[in-house]
Amino acid sequence: MPTVADIMDREPATVSPDADIRSVIAALQTHDLPGIPVIDEERKVLGIITESDLVISDEESDFHLPHYVNIMGGIVFLESTKHFEERAKKAFAATAEEMMTPEPLTVGPEEPAGHAARLISEKHHNRLPVVDDEGRLVGVVTRVDVLAALTGD
Repeated sequence: MPTVADIMDREPATVSPDADIRSVIAALQTHDLPGIPVIDEERKVLGIITESDLVISDEESDFHLPHYVNIMGGIVFLESTKHFEERAKKAFAATAEEMMTPEPLTVGPEEPAGHAARLISEKHHNRLPVVDDEGRLVGVVTRVDVLAALTGD
């Protein structure tokens, strides 16, 4: 069984946390990618930006405050405001760090390709950053990579 290191892209496109959103979009378009890792100067993976981070779906296109009641001049929210706050932050993001999903799911280079395939399938991801023991990016493995490895192509 091949390892992740056998099938990964060893020189994936990346962006820095201070990259502006136009640069992120340009990198995704230039490399024809559905997502891109955000790394620091030491190549440590800080997050990942996917197409879904850049697009507000129709159901979320209008920002509605969570349901609330006004009691004696104070507002009491009847549901969590966390999702609203996260969507608002991403909608008005100016940098990759503000847009990214932090602490993305990663795999190690010595893990079996089958393990990466399970993670990609179970978590509904298209790509996973591959990191060393220090959390530094050493590659990216995609759904296509693992499918090819598992089917022997």
